[in-house]
Amino acid sequence: MIASDVFVDAAEKQAAALGLPEVRRIFVPHPIQDATDEEMRAKADAIVEQVIAALRN
Repeated sequence: MIASDVFVDAAEKQAAALGLPEVRRIFVPHPIQDATDEEMRAKADAIVEQVIAALRN
């Protein structure tokens, strides 16, 4: 699961409610909605290794 960091608590609760408490969660800095393409690329670059690791495990 990838979400912005203001949704950490919501992500934890949703994962538990779905019976997936072990699901990997990766958070990027908020905000997302009004981020420019360049800002979004930077956010993605910052987490790409975490995403790869989550997919491998």
